[in-house]
This record gives sequence, structure tokens and C-alpha cells, in this order.
Amino acid sequence: MSKITGKEYPICDIFTYKFEYHIPSYQRPYAWEKEQAETLFDDLLDFYKNQPKDDNYFLGSIVLIKEDDENKPYSDVIDGQQRLTSLTILLSVIASVIEDVKLRTKVEKYLYEDGDELIGLAPQPRLFLRPKERDFFKDFIQDVQIDKLLSLKPDSPVFDTEAKKHIRINCQAFKDRLEQNFVPESDDFKKFVSFILKRCYLISVMTPSQTSAFRVFSVMNSRGLDLLPIDIFKADIIGEIPSGLQNYYTQKWEDMENDLSRQGFNELFVHIRMIYAKEKLREELVTNFKKTVISQISKSEDFIDKVLFPYCKAFNTIRKCDYSSTSDTAKQINEMFKWLNKGFNYDWIPATLKFMLSYGNDSNYLLWFLKKMERLATCLMATGQDVNKRINRYVQILNELENRTNHSLSSPLVSIELTEEEKALFIDVLSKDIYNMTSRYRNYIIQRLDSFVSDGAATYDEKVFTIEHVLPQTVNPDSQWAHLWPDEAKRTFWLHKIANLVPLARRINSAAQNYDFDEKKEKYFTNSRTGTSSYNLTTQVLSIPVWTEEVVEQRQNNLINVFKANWEL
Repeated sequence: MSKITGKEYPICDIFTYKFEYHIPSYQRPYAWEKEQAETLFDDLLDFYKNQPKDDNYFLGSIVLIKEDDENKPYSDVIDGQQRLTSLTILLSVIASVIEDVKLRTKVEKYLYEDGDELIGLAPQPRLFLRPKERDFFKDFIQDVQIDKLLSLKPDSPVFDTEAKKHIRINCQAFKDRLEQNFVPESDDFKKFVSFILKRCYLISVMTPSQTSAFRVFSVMNSRGLDLLPIDIFKADIIGEIPSGLQNYYTQKWEDMENDLSRQGFNELFVHIRMIYAKEKLREELVTNFKKTVISQISKSEDFIDKVLFPYCKAFNTIRKCDYSSTSDTAKQINEMFKWLNKGFNYDWIPATLKFMLSYGNDSNYLLWFLKKMERLATCLMATGQDVNKRINRYVQILNELENRTNHSLSSPLVSIELTEEEKALFIDVLSKDIYNMTSRYRNYIIQRLDSFVSDGAATYDEKVFTIEHVLPQTVNPDSQWAHLWPDEAKRTFWLHKIANLVPLARRINSAAQNYDFDEKKEKYFTNSRTGTSSYNLTTQVLSIPVWTEEVVEQRQNNLINVFKANWEL
């Protein structure tokens, strides 16, 4: 059986001759986006500024196929390439802003091994990316050519893979964060770099066998029956219950786990922790949950009966969108759950769970709350707020829910309302080039808009849902479009605005995208059998005889007013 070892290393030891990291070609590309890079930097900065100087920051673990021998540094990275790559980028950006040659060289040594012929150590990078990105990464990151990289236009041919684009974007993100928070080579800057190198740790899990490495990776990441935090919680919490009641509570626990699925049940503990702690998780879940939740509840039976069980019921209702009520608002409430569940983060869930526990039976107030929550969640998503800003915003609601016990529909929560600044920023984003959002975000915005102007009968199947430009992205000089829109600057201005976008329930037909307006309406925007569209936004376009700038401008104003009316902006 292959020996598995795990050791804790500070970053200054992670990037030394002890390890030679290789990303196998079968691994997925580097995929961290700007938000993840900014979150990494913000978390490091927050810990550096606010935690005791003798505390260490845990960055997670990496899984390597490697001999447990410092004289055999070759390591295939099975898990952890995103962190290793991002940390390498951060160190390169740090080196790039340092003018002092000696200090810069001290940082650069964590990117590149200079070699030592006396002991047979070859000069080479610390980290070897997949072959497609390897030379790019060496030339710009490990050779510390950050300014040269950032001077290249995003559409430059050099960025021929998504991974290369992510590397450039995250370089810019790290550089911006450094410039916002530090003066290069100042004492504070040096202390921050020292903190990263000496007090930030990774656990390296190593085994010489590929089979064993993949087994470790599977156990650490599986969504199946491998060990999860809930298994540790179960052993600890049930173990504290008197033996005569253990069978009863074990069955109750397992029934909840079956209702939510293992992964959903584990997620519920994350949400409950947030309700109690009201801050981002900065250590592993089990330890923090015991500290912030379990320590506040005297009996394990009370935790299961009064916390876990009611939150499980509320979470199940949210996930299944099956709220029931004697009033006629239940359908509207479940519709709001569907929209919220379409979102692309779940930071809104803890505050919603806490609200439901106290006011879930007041269907009118719950509907009011969910409408406000959907508006807030969409605003934070559309305006690009990172995870830390989102969490801080939702914590305001958790605090009001905890500290203000006399709110009601006649005197509702205040913290869930958008501020005037948030409203202005939201309107500004909605008024700009919606199409340049990520496909998930723009799909949500346009589906939501279509729901506002429809009777609620439309359905949105993500498998076939597409968004198309009325005025096409490419205008043939001989086309009707060139005659109607001769000014290229005006075409560019209106092209990606929401007024020029329509939803379709069909696969993209690349040839049809450039049809003239009449042909586009007849052959592309309508169902061939019914002569209509599935979506009201598109039906509106079918009634317009000519697609001119005046028409688009008026439609833009109308649609922004729809947003303002329905989201109370």
C-alpha cells in the first residue's frame, strides 16, 4: 500500500528546491476569475491587519504524486493547481513593483530556481503549467514581465486560451489591490510580504502512487459518501446525547440528511454558521461551527430540535420551492424562490432562513421580504460586488433580524432596502452594455425583465435559451442595416444595450444573426408554426416596422422604466 504523508509548509518552503510542481496536461486549465483573486488578496490582507501577529493563515491543501524525499522534488499536482498558480502570480506582481534589486531578487527566488551546479540543482521554474500555457507563464509571470503583459490588449492573439486571459486579468487585480493598500518597499509592504511567506501555510498531501493520490483527491472532494464535516458533527453531537435517546436522534438526523442530500445537509451547516457568526469563514468549518454555534447551545438535543430541524425544514422549502399557505400568496412566494435559486451565489440564504424561522407563517410579509431579497441579490450580482462585500451586506440584515424583534409588514426591515447609492449604481449597470456581462448574469437579467412584461406563462429552459441582437454585431455594407445605421459609432453605442437584445428559445443560427430586420423577424424571431415568440420581449419587437436609432432609444427608456417600476428603483 502506498504511503501517504501530509505536512504543513509555509509559503517560503512551498516554493523552494524541495518541490518541483508539474501540472499534468489532463488537468483542467487555470480557471480562477478576478473575484477569486481579489478574495484571496482581501482575505490575506484582512488576516494580516486584524489577527494576532503569532497566528498563522491556512490556505488549504494540495495533493501531489511525490516521493517523501526532499532530494526528489518532482511533483505532479493532482489538486491545488489553482492556488499554486494564483500564489505564483501574486508573488510575481509583488516582485514587479519592487525597484530595489536585492529585495526584488529575494522575492523572485520563489518563482524561479537559479540552480546550483555544485549540488546538481538545475535552473528552472518552481511551477510548470500545462504545455499550452507553460511558455506564456514563464515569459510573463516567472520572468516577472508584468508591465509588458498588462500593456497587451485583451484581444491580442497571445491570449489564445481562457487560462491565459485569466492570468492577465488576475495580474491586474493583484496589482490594483497592492497599489490601493501599500507603498512599495515601505515597512508595511515588507511586513505584508513577510506575512505571506512565513505565516501563510499549505498542507501538502504526498503519495508516490497515482492511484493513491487520486483516492486522496476523491475523498477530499467527493460529493458521495466520503467523510464530510456533517459526519464529524454527527459523531460529536449524537455522542453527547443520553444513550436512551441516541437512536431517536440518530434517526431524526438521518431523515434530515436524506431530505436535503448529504451535500445539501452539509451546506445547511455552512448557512447556520453564518447566521450565528455573521462573518466569513476563516478556518475550517468543524472548528468554527463548534466555536460559534455549538458553544451557545447547552444541550445537543436542543441543537437538533430547536436549531437544526427547523432550519432544515426552511432550507428544504427554499430548495424545493414548495411553500404552502392557506392564502393565495403561496404561488408568488414559490415563484420568488425559483428566481432566487437561479442566482449564482447563495449568500442570501442565511438571512432568508433566519427570517423564515420567525415570520414564515406570515405569508404576506414573507412575500415582501423575498421580493426585496431578490432585488438586493440581483443588484449585488449585476454590479459585480465581491464575496466579502456581499457577505457584509447580508450581515446587516442578520443583525437587524437579531436585534429588532418588533418588525412586521406594517413596520418592515430597513436593512434589506437598497440605499440610494445602490439604486443609482444598479440603474447605471442596467443602462449600460448588458451583453458584456457573463452569459449567466445577462441571461438572468433578461429573463427577469421578460417576466416583468409577461403574464407569467413563459418558461426559461437554460438548455435552449439564447440572447440575440436585433441590430447585428456584424453589418454587411450592402445590407439594409448599413442604410438604417450608417454611423458606426452609434451602432457600437446601442449594440449591446438591453433595448437591442431579445431572448430566443432555440439554438443559435449563426447565418440568421445578420439577416435584415424583416427577414430576421419572419425566420428567426418567431416560431415557424405559430408565427409568434415564446417571450414577450421578442413579441414587442415583432410589432415594430423599422428598427431605427429612435426606436431603440425609446425602447431603452421604456425597458429601464420597467426595471425601475418592478424593482422599485
